[in-house]
Amino acid sequence: MATAQPGWELYRSFLAVSRAGSLSGAARSLALTQPTIGRHIDALEHALGVALFTRSQAGLIATPSALALVPHAETMASAADALQRVASGEAAEERGAVRVTASEMIGSEVLPAQLAAFRAKHPRIAVELVLSNRSEDMLRREADIAVRMVKPTQSALVSRKIGTLHLGLHAHPRYVKSQGAPSTLDELREHPLIGFDKAPSVRGLTLPSFALGRELFSFRCDSDIGQYAALRAGFGIGMCQNALAKRDRLVPILPSAVQLELGMWVVMHKDLKSVRRVRLMFDHLAAELHAYVAAESA
Repeated sequence: MATAQPGWELYRSFLAVSRAGSLSGAARSLALTQPTIGRHIDALEHALGVALFTRSQAGLIATPSALALVPHAETMASAADALQRVASGEAAEERGAVRVTASEMIGSEVLPAQLAAFRAKHPRIAVELVLSNRSEDMLRREADIAVRMVKPTQSALVSRKIGTLHLGLHAHPRYVKSQGAPSTLDELREHPLIGFDKAPSVRGLTLPSFALGRELFSFRCDSDIGQYAALRAGFGIGMCQNALAKRDRLVPILPSAVQLELGMWVVMHKDLKSVRRVRLMFDHLAAELHAYVAAESA
């Protein structure tokens, strides 16, 4: 007799426990009871014939079998979310949900105003925004639309080149007034710099005669949002988009010596071209982001 396949609810609870590291944390995230989550894990272990978690003082630790299952469960979760979004509105209708993903800085500092403008035009369309510096998998439908700094290569994706973002070193006027501004790279070494802690966030960035290690920075944070907050607070000198610096009236530091260029694309899966709400969002973001990039040199 064939064994019934475990239902999605079991895998959903498994994924929640993997992320939370405890039954109680998973229960809170799914708005279920802890005993229910426990029963789901027991049922999944019985159906698969493997142990998924071991108990420790720190909580539940995923076994090698569980770790191997996590990416597949995440794929199932993405598919379930995509199904829910598709079911939220008919393809030809101007309603439903659209899921957009972008980097931390674009998603937190640039898109909110643009999404507010979209909402004013299309109040029946719900917006889901994912902030992530990793590229969400559009082929697995982890998002409907992505704003990317790397040109997509998959043939199943539709992309539109928006333009080129320029990044440079900047400081808050308050910092420059109190500490002055370096006129050479050697003088830059005497100022507190803002940068990463464990992982470089700006790929391709180099500073002539500087070794880009964490020891270089007086303020270390692996969140781009955190770094920009420190920059605007006047902590020291840091890297940011020239367009944001212009908007927030930051002072350019050594602009001729330190510059970085990043291309920008808006991307969606080609199967979504006929879904009206997704197409409306795609065209709206393409126009708004183009204006944002163009404003840098205006």
